[in-house]
Amino acid sequence: MDATMSTTHERRGALIAWAFYDWATSAYAALIQTFLFPAYFARAIAPDAATGTAWWGNAMGIAGLTIAVSAPLLGAIADRGGHRRMFLALLTLINVLATAALWTVRPEADLALRALLLAGIGTVALELAFVFYNAQLGDLATPQRVGRWSGWAWGLGYLGGLACLLLALIGFVQADPPPFGLDPEAAEPVRATFLLAAGWTALFALPLLLMVRDPVRAATGRTGGFVVQAAFRDLWRSLRGLMRERSLLRFFLGRLLLIDGLTTVFAFGGLFAAGTFGFDERSVLLFAIVLNLTSAVGAIGFAWLDDHLGARSAMIWSLIGLLLTGSALLLAPDARSFWVWGALLGIFVGPAQAASRSYLVRMAPAAQRNELFGLMAFSGKATTFLGPFLVAALTAASGSQRIGLSVVLFMFAGALLLTAGIATDRPGPKAR
Repeated sequence: MDATMSTTHERRGALIAWAFYDWATSAYAALIQTFLFPAYFARAIAPDAATGTAWWGNAMGIAGLTIAVSAPLLGAIADRGGHRRMFLALLTLINVLATAALWTVRPEADLALRALLLAGIGTVALELAFVFYNAQLGDLATPQRVGRWSGWAWGLGYLGGLACLLLALIGFVQADPPPFGLDPEAAEPVRATFLLAAGWTALFALPLLLMVRDPVRAATGRTGGFVVQAAFRDLWRSLRGLMRERSLLRFFLGRLLLIDGLTTVFAFGGLFAAGTFGFDERSVLLFAIVLNLTSAVGAIGFAWLDDHLGARSAMIWSLIGLLLTGSALLLAPDARSFWVWGALLGIFVGPAQAASRSYLVRMAPAAQRNELFGLMAFSGKATTFLGPFLVAALTAASGSQRIGLSVVLFMFAGALLLTAGIATDRPGPKAR
Protein backbone atom coordinates (compact mmCIF):
# COMPACT_ATOMS: atom_id res chain seq x y z
CA MET A 1 0.00 0.00 0.00
CA ASP A 2 1.58 3.24 -1.08
CA ALA A 3 1.16 6.39 0.88
CA THR A 4 0.24 9.78 -0.47
CA MET A 5 1.71 12.21 1.96
CA SER A 6 -0.35 15.38 1.98
CA THR A 7 2.37 17.73 3.22
CA THR A 8 5.28 19.10 1.21
CA HIS A 9 6.38 21.66 3.80
CA GLU A 10 6.35 21.67 7.57
CA ARG A 11 4.02 23.72 9.73
CA ARG A 12 6.54 24.23 12.52
CA GLY A 13 4.27 25.96 15.05
CA ALA A 14 1.51 23.40 14.54
CA LEU A 15 4.02 20.56 14.86
CA ILE A 16 5.28 21.90 18.18
CA ALA A 17 1.69 22.13 19.44
CA TRP A 18 1.11 18.60 18.11
CA ALA A 19 4.19 17.23 19.90
CA PHE A 20 3.09 18.83 23.18
CA TYR A 21 -0.03 16.66 23.18
CA ASP A 22 2.31 13.76 23.94
CA TRP A 23 3.68 15.88 26.80
CA ALA A 24 0.11 16.64 27.94
CA THR A 25 -1.10 13.05 28.06
CA SER A 26 2.10 11.74 29.63
CA ALA A 27 0.77 12.69 33.06
CA TYR A 28 -2.10 10.22 32.76
CA ALA A 29 0.15 7.53 31.32
CA ALA A 30 2.73 7.91 34.10
CA LEU A 31 0.60 8.59 37.16
CA ILE A 32 -2.65 6.77 36.42
CA GLN A 33 -2.02 3.99 33.92
CA THR A 34 1.41 2.83 34.96
CA PHE A 35 2.90 3.81 38.27
CA LEU A 36 1.18 5.68 41.06
CA PHE A 37 -2.51 4.80 40.81
CA PRO A 38 -2.03 1.03 40.23
CA ALA A 39 0.32 0.89 43.22
CA TYR A 40 -2.12 2.95 45.32
CA PHE A 41 -4.96 0.65 44.25
CA ALA A 42 -3.03 -2.51 45.14
CA ARG A 43 -1.73 -1.28 48.49
CA ALA A 44 -4.58 0.88 49.82
CA ILE A 45 -7.81 -0.43 48.25
CA ALA A 46 -7.44 -4.07 47.16
CA PRO A 47 -7.24 -6.80 49.85
CA ASP A 48 -3.69 -7.77 48.80
CA ALA A 49 -1.20 -7.30 45.95
CA ALA A 50 -2.17 -10.47 44.05
CA THR A 51 -5.89 -9.66 44.21
CA GLY A 52 -5.20 -6.07 43.19
CA THR A 53 -3.18 -7.32 40.22
CA ALA A 54 -6.03 -9.59 39.13
CA TRP A 55 -8.72 -6.91 39.50
CA TRP A 56 -6.62 -4.30 37.71
CA GLY A 57 -5.86 -6.75 34.92
CA ASN A 58 -9.53 -7.54 34.38
CA ALA A 59 -10.45 -3.83 34.29
CA MET A 60 -7.72 -2.94 31.82
CA GLY A 61 -8.64 -5.97 29.73
CA ILE A 62 -12.24 -4.76 29.41
CA ALA A 63 -10.99 -1.26 28.55
CA GLY A 64 -8.72 -2.70 25.86
CA LEU A 65 -11.55 -4.70 24.33
CA THR A 66 -13.74 -1.57 24.23
CA ILE A 67 -10.99 0.34 22.41
CA ALA A 68 -10.42 -2.48 19.94
CA VAL A 69 -14.09 -2.58 18.96
CA SER A 70 -14.66 1.18 18.64
CA ALA A 71 -11.38 2.64 17.31
CA PRO A 72 -11.53 1.47 13.66
CA LEU A 73 -15.12 2.64 13.24
CA LEU A 74 -14.42 6.05 14.80
CA GLY A 75 -11.45 6.45 12.48
CA ALA A 76 -13.56 5.59 9.44
CA ILE A 77 -16.25 8.05 10.53
CA ALA A 78 -13.61 10.78 10.87
CA ASP A 79 -12.30 10.04 7.38
CA ARG A 80 -15.83 10.38 6.01
CA GLY A 81 -17.16 13.21 8.15
CA GLY A 82 -14.01 15.24 8.71
CA HIS A 83 -14.53 15.85 12.44
CA ARG A 84 -11.11 14.80 13.66
CA ARG A 85 -10.54 17.76 15.97
CA MET A 86 -14.02 17.46 17.48
CA PHE A 87 -13.42 13.82 18.38
CA LEU A 88 -9.99 14.66 19.77
CA ALA A 89 -11.34 17.48 21.95
CA LEU A 90 -14.31 15.47 23.26
CA LEU A 91 -12.26 12.41 24.14
CA THR A 92 -9.59 14.54 25.82
CA LEU A 93 -12.28 16.21 27.93
CA ILE A 94 -13.70 12.86 29.02
CA ASN A 95 -10.23 11.71 30.04
CA VAL A 96 -9.63 14.89 32.07
CA LEU A 97 -12.96 14.59 33.91
CA ALA A 98 -12.48 10.89 34.71
CA THR A 99 -8.95 11.55 35.97
CA ALA A 100 -10.08 14.40 38.21
CA ALA A 101 -12.84 12.20 39.63
CA LEU A 102 -10.22 9.74 40.91
CA TRP A 103 -9.68 12.22 43.75
CA THR A 104 -12.86 10.78 45.27
CA VAL A 105 -11.33 7.30 45.52
CA ARG A 106 -10.36 7.18 49.18
CA PRO A 107 -8.35 4.25 50.64
CA GLU A 108 -11.47 2.20 51.30
CA ALA A 109 -12.20 -1.29 50.01
CA ASP A 110 -15.77 -0.49 48.98
CA LEU A 111 -14.50 2.11 46.49
CA ALA A 112 -12.67 -0.48 44.38
CA LEU A 113 -15.37 -0.59 41.71
CA ARG A 114 -15.44 3.21 41.40
CA ALA A 115 -11.65 3.25 41.05
CA LEU A 116 -11.67 0.66 38.29
CA LEU A 117 -14.58 2.27 36.41
CA LEU A 118 -13.00 5.73 36.38
CA ALA A 119 -9.58 4.38 35.38
CA GLY A 120 -11.22 2.34 32.62
CA ILE A 121 -13.17 5.32 31.25
CA GLY A 122 -10.09 7.53 31.29
CA THR A 123 -8.02 4.90 29.53
CA VAL A 124 -10.60 4.28 26.79
CA ALA A 125 -11.04 7.99 26.13
CA LEU A 126 -7.30 8.67 25.89
CA GLU A 127 -6.52 5.72 23.65
CA LEU A 128 -9.33 6.67 21.26
CA ALA A 129 -8.09 10.27 21.23
CA PHE A 130 -4.73 9.01 19.99
CA VAL A 131 -6.37 7.60 16.85
CA PHE A 132 -7.05 11.15 15.68
CA TYR A 133 -3.88 12.63 17.16
CA ASN A 134 -1.59 10.18 15.37
CA ALA A 135 -3.38 10.71 12.06
CA GLN A 136 -2.61 14.45 12.18
CA LEU A 137 1.14 13.90 11.75
CA GLY A 138 0.89 13.22 8.02
CA ASP A 139 -0.81 16.59 7.49
CA LEU A 140 1.85 18.52 9.40
CA ALA A 141 5.28 16.96 8.71
CA THR A 142 7.14 16.20 5.48
CA PRO A 143 7.79 12.53 4.61
CA GLN A 144 11.52 13.01 5.20
CA ARG A 145 11.01 14.15 8.80
CA VAL A 146 8.03 12.11 9.94
CA GLY A 147 10.30 9.79 11.91
CA ARG A 148 11.98 12.64 13.74
CA TRP A 149 8.77 14.39 14.74
CA SER A 150 7.21 11.11 15.81
CA GLY A 151 10.26 10.23 17.89
CA TRP A 152 10.68 13.74 19.26
CA ALA A 153 7.02 13.84 20.32
CA TRP A 154 7.33 10.46 21.99
CA GLY A 155 10.49 11.61 23.74
CA LEU A 156 8.76 14.82 24.78
CA GLY A 157 6.00 12.68 26.22
CA TYR A 158 8.45 10.78 28.38
CA LEU A 159 10.06 14.02 29.52
CA GLY A 160 6.59 15.33 30.36
CA GLY A 161 5.94 12.19 32.36
CA LEU A 162 9.25 12.70 34.12
CA ALA A 163 8.46 16.33 34.97
CA CYS A 164 5.00 15.42 36.25
CA LEU A 165 6.36 12.52 38.31
CA LEU A 166 8.96 14.79 39.90
CA LEU A 167 6.30 17.36 40.70
CA ALA A 168 4.05 14.66 42.17
CA LEU A 169 6.89 13.20 44.24
CA ILE A 170 8.40 16.42 45.56
CA GLY A 171 5.29 18.54 45.71
CA PHE A 172 2.83 16.02 47.15
CA VAL A 173 3.94 12.47 48.01
CA GLN A 174 7.17 13.38 49.85
CA ALA A 175 6.19 16.86 51.02
CA ASP A 176 6.41 17.24 54.80
CA PRO A 177 4.15 18.77 55.83
CA PRO A 178 1.82 18.10 52.88
CA PRO A 179 0.70 21.21 50.97
CA PHE A 180 -2.75 22.75 51.25
CA GLY A 181 -3.43 20.95 54.54
CA LEU A 182 -3.78 17.57 52.82
CA ASP A 183 -4.39 14.68 55.22
CA PRO A 184 -1.92 11.75 54.87
CA GLU A 185 -4.25 9.47 56.84
CA ALA A 186 -6.80 9.76 54.03
CA ALA A 187 -4.04 9.42 51.38
CA GLU A 188 -4.85 12.94 50.21
CA PRO A 189 -1.26 13.78 49.13
CA VAL A 190 -1.33 10.75 46.81
CA ARG A 191 -4.88 11.43 45.62
CA ALA A 192 -3.98 15.06 44.87
CA THR A 193 -1.62 13.79 42.18
CA PHE A 194 -4.68 12.57 40.27
CA LEU A 195 -5.93 16.15 40.14
CA LEU A 196 -2.45 17.16 39.03
CA ALA A 197 -2.64 14.68 36.13
CA ALA A 198 -6.04 16.04 35.06
CA GLY A 199 -4.89 19.65 35.11
CA TRP A 200 -1.64 18.80 33.32
CA THR A 201 -3.50 17.14 30.44
CA ALA A 202 -6.02 19.95 30.11
CA LEU A 203 -3.40 22.71 30.11
CA PHE A 204 -0.90 21.27 27.65
CA ALA A 205 -3.48 19.81 25.24
CA LEU A 206 -4.96 23.26 24.58
CA PRO A 207 -2.35 24.45 22.00
CA LEU A 208 -3.08 21.49 19.73
CA LEU A 209 -6.85 21.84 20.06
CA LEU A 210 -6.69 25.57 19.32
CA MET A 211 -4.03 25.68 16.57
CA VAL A 212 -4.50 22.56 14.44
CA ARG A 213 -7.65 22.45 12.35
CA ASP A 214 -9.03 19.66 10.21
CA PRO A 215 -7.81 19.68 6.59
CA VAL A 216 -10.42 20.69 4.04
CA ARG A 217 -10.11 17.39 2.22
CA ALA A 218 -11.34 15.52 5.30
CA ALA A 219 -14.88 16.91 5.00
CA THR A 220 -17.43 15.31 2.66
CA GLY A 221 -20.42 17.55 3.23
CA ARG A 222 -22.45 14.55 4.41
CA THR A 223 -23.42 13.99 8.03
CA GLY A 224 -25.47 11.78 10.29
CA GLY A 225 -26.54 8.31 9.24
CA PHE A 226 -24.96 8.53 5.80
CA VAL A 227 -21.51 9.07 7.29
CA VAL A 228 -21.86 6.16 9.72
CA GLN A 229 -23.15 3.80 7.02
CA ALA A 230 -20.40 4.84 4.63
CA ALA A 231 -17.83 4.41 7.40
CA PHE A 232 -19.01 0.85 7.96
CA ARG A 233 -18.63 0.14 4.23
CA ASP A 234 -15.19 1.73 4.10
CA LEU A 235 -14.04 -0.22 7.15
CA TRP A 236 -15.31 -3.50 5.76
CA ARG A 237 -13.61 -2.80 2.42
CA SER A 238 -10.34 -2.01 4.19
CA LEU A 239 -10.51 -5.15 6.30
CA ARG A 240 -11.02 -7.26 3.20
CA GLY A 241 -8.22 -5.45 1.37
CA LEU A 242 -5.92 -5.96 4.32
CA MET A 243 -5.88 -9.68 3.61
CA ARG A 244 -4.25 -8.91 0.25
CA GLU A 245 -1.77 -6.42 1.72
CA ARG A 246 0.37 -9.07 3.42
CA SER A 247 3.07 -6.65 4.52
CA LEU A 248 0.60 -4.29 6.16
CA LEU A 249 -1.17 -7.26 7.75
CA ARG A 250 2.12 -8.44 9.25
CA PHE A 251 2.75 -4.92 10.51
CA PHE A 252 -0.61 -4.79 12.29
CA LEU A 253 -0.19 -8.27 13.75
CA GLY A 254 3.36 -7.51 14.89
CA ARG A 255 2.21 -4.26 16.47
CA LEU A 256 -0.64 -6.16 18.12
CA LEU A 257 1.87 -8.33 19.96
CA LEU A 258 4.25 -5.43 20.67
CA ILE A 259 1.63 -3.16 22.21
CA ASP A 260 0.00 -6.04 24.04
CA GLY A 261 3.37 -6.83 25.60
CA LEU A 262 4.17 -3.21 26.46
CA THR A 263 0.68 -2.54 27.80
CA THR A 264 0.92 -5.59 30.00
CA VAL A 265 4.37 -4.64 31.30
CA PHE A 266 3.40 -1.08 32.12
CA ALA A 267 -0.06 -1.88 33.43
CA PHE A 268 1.59 -4.19 35.95
CA GLY A 269 4.94 -2.42 36.35
CA GLY A 270 3.97 -0.63 39.55
CA LEU A 271 2.17 -3.72 40.86
CA PHE A 272 5.21 -5.93 40.17
CA ALA A 273 7.57 -3.51 41.89
CA ALA A 274 5.25 -3.18 44.88
CA GLY A 275 4.38 -6.86 45.24
CA THR A 276 7.75 -8.53 44.48
CA PHE A 277 10.27 -5.99 45.76
CA GLY A 278 8.15 -4.16 48.33
CA PHE A 279 8.20 -0.78 46.59
CA ASP A 280 6.00 1.83 48.23
CA GLU A 281 4.48 4.76 46.32
CA ARG A 282 7.68 6.78 46.77
CA SER A 283 9.91 4.00 45.39
CA VAL A 284 7.53 3.38 42.48
CA LEU A 285 7.63 7.06 41.58
CA LEU A 286 11.43 7.18 41.74
CA PHE A 287 11.65 4.16 39.46
CA ALA A 288 9.15 5.75 37.10
CA ILE A 289 11.29 8.88 36.91
CA VAL A 290 14.34 6.84 35.87
CA LEU A 291 12.31 4.84 33.36
CA ASN A 292 10.83 7.94 31.76
CA LEU A 293 14.29 9.50 31.45
CA THR A 294 15.80 6.48 29.67
CA SER A 295 12.69 6.12 27.50
CA ALA A 296 12.99 9.75 26.39
CA VAL A 297 16.66 9.24 25.51
CA GLY A 298 15.76 6.16 23.44
CA ALA A 299 12.85 7.78 21.60
CA ILE A 300 14.82 10.90 20.67
CA GLY A 301 17.98 8.98 19.79
CA PHE A 302 16.23 6.45 17.54
CA ALA A 303 14.35 9.22 15.69
CA TRP A 304 17.34 9.80 13.39
CA LEU A 305 17.62 6.06 12.73
CA ASP A 306 13.98 6.08 11.67
CA ASP A 307 14.46 8.89 9.13
CA HIS A 308 17.75 7.56 7.74
CA LEU A 309 17.25 3.77 7.71
CA GLY A 310 13.47 3.52 7.94
CA ALA A 311 10.94 2.76 10.64
CA ARG A 312 11.20 -0.98 10.00
CA SER A 313 14.85 -1.03 11.07
CA ALA A 314 14.08 1.07 14.14
CA MET A 315 11.29 -1.31 15.15
CA ILE A 316 13.45 -4.42 14.72
CA TRP A 317 16.32 -3.12 16.84
CA SER A 318 13.91 -1.90 19.48
CA LEU A 319 12.21 -5.29 19.70
CA ILE A 320 15.53 -7.08 20.12
CA GLY A 321 16.36 -4.72 22.98
CA LEU A 322 12.95 -5.22 24.60
CA LEU A 323 13.24 -8.99 24.44
CA LEU A 324 16.70 -9.08 26.05
CA THR A 325 16.11 -6.50 28.77
CA GLY A 326 12.59 -7.77 29.50
CA SER A 327 13.96 -11.27 30.13
CA ALA A 328 16.59 -9.93 32.51
CA LEU A 329 14.03 -7.75 34.30
CA LEU A 330 11.69 -10.64 35.11
CA LEU A 331 14.63 -12.70 36.39
CA ALA A 332 16.00 -9.88 38.55
CA PRO A 333 17.00 -11.41 41.91
CA ASP A 334 16.82 -8.22 43.92
CA ALA A 335 15.67 -4.61 43.82
CA ARG A 336 19.05 -3.33 42.58
CA SER A 337 18.96 -5.57 39.50
CA PHE A 338 15.35 -4.56 38.92
CA TRP A 339 16.42 -0.91 38.84
CA VAL A 340 19.23 -1.55 36.35
CA TRP A 341 17.33 -3.71 33.88
CA GLY A 342 14.21 -1.60 34.12
CA ALA A 343 16.19 1.50 33.20
CA LEU A 344 17.76 -0.28 30.21
CA LEU A 345 14.38 -1.58 29.04
CA GLY A 346 13.12 1.99 28.89
CA ILE A 347 15.60 2.84 26.13
CA PHE A 348 13.75 0.57 23.69
CA VAL A 349 10.14 1.32 24.67
CA GLY A 350 9.72 4.70 22.98
CA PRO A 351 11.42 3.90 19.65
CA ALA A 352 9.28 0.81 19.09
CA GLN A 353 6.08 2.83 19.39
CA ALA A 354 7.25 6.00 17.65
CA ALA A 355 8.55 4.00 14.67
CA SER A 356 5.19 2.24 14.35
CA ARG A 357 3.52 5.62 14.03
CA SER A 358 5.93 6.95 11.42
CA TYR A 359 5.80 3.68 9.45
CA LEU A 360 2.05 3.92 9.01
CA VAL A 361 2.18 7.64 8.19
CA ARG A 362 4.57 6.83 5.31
CA MET A 363 2.65 3.80 4.06
CA ALA A 364 -1.00 4.89 4.47
CA PRO A 365 -2.92 6.83 1.79
CA ALA A 366 -3.90 10.25 3.10
CA ALA A 367 -7.61 9.63 2.47
CA GLN A 368 -7.56 6.56 4.72
CA ARG A 369 -5.22 7.79 7.42
CA ASN A 370 -7.77 8.09 10.25
CA GLU A 371 -9.23 4.73 9.38
CA LEU A 372 -5.85 2.99 9.25
CA PHE A 373 -4.78 4.59 12.48
CA GLY A 374 -8.05 3.29 13.87
CA LEU A 375 -7.00 -0.16 12.67
CA MET A 376 -3.61 0.44 14.27
CA ALA A 377 -5.40 1.20 17.53
CA PHE A 378 -7.38 -1.99 16.97
CA SER A 379 -4.15 -3.91 16.43
CA GLY A 380 -2.83 -2.41 19.64
CA LYS A 381 -5.98 -3.28 21.58
CA ALA A 382 -7.55 -6.31 19.90
CA THR A 383 -5.83 -8.65 22.32
CA THR A 384 -4.63 -6.30 25.05
CA PHE A 385 -7.41 -7.75 27.14
CA LEU A 386 -5.71 -11.13 26.66
CA GLY A 387 -2.39 -10.04 28.16
CA PRO A 388 -3.87 -8.65 31.38
CA PHE A 389 -6.27 -11.59 31.63
CA LEU A 390 -3.41 -14.07 31.22
CA VAL A 391 -1.31 -12.23 33.78
CA ALA A 392 -4.26 -12.13 36.17
CA ALA A 393 -4.98 -15.84 35.71
CA LEU A 394 -1.38 -17.01 35.95
CA THR A 395 -0.68 -14.77 38.95
CA ALA A 396 -3.80 -15.99 40.75
CA ALA A 397 -3.01 -19.65 39.95
CA SER A 398 0.70 -19.55 40.82
CA GLY A 399 0.80 -16.80 43.43
CA SER A 400 3.84 -15.43 41.56
CA GLN A 401 3.94 -12.15 39.70
CA ARG A 402 7.06 -13.28 37.81
CA ILE A 403 5.24 -16.26 36.31
CA GLY A 404 2.26 -14.12 35.46
CA LEU A 405 4.32 -11.49 33.63
CA SER A 406 6.43 -14.02 31.70
CA VAL A 407 3.84 -14.00 28.89
CA VAL A 408 5.21 -10.67 27.63
CA LEU A 409 8.43 -12.32 26.44
CA PHE A 410 6.52 -14.49 23.99
CA MET A 411 4.69 -11.41 22.74
CA PHE A 412 7.94 -9.53 22.06
CA ALA A 413 9.43 -12.55 20.26
CA GLY A 414 6.36 -12.93 18.03
CA ALA A 415 6.37 -9.21 17.23
CA LEU A 416 10.03 -9.41 16.19
CA LEU A 417 9.40 -12.31 13.79
CA LEU A 418 6.44 -10.57 12.16
CA THR A 419 8.11 -7.16 11.86
CA ALA A 420 11.12 -8.73 10.14
CA GLY A 421 8.78 -9.73 7.30
CA ILE A 422 7.20 -6.33 6.52
CA ALA A 423 8.07 -4.13 3.55
CA THR A 424 10.82 -1.56 3.97
CA ASP A 425 9.48 1.95 4.23
CA ARG A 426 11.16 4.67 2.21
CA PRO A 427 11.98 7.72 4.33
CA GLY A 428 12.80 9.72 1.20
CA PRO A 429 15.78 12.00 0.52
CA LYS A 430 18.15 12.57 3.37
CA ALA A 431 16.53 14.85 5.93
CA ARG A 432 18.41 17.72 7.44
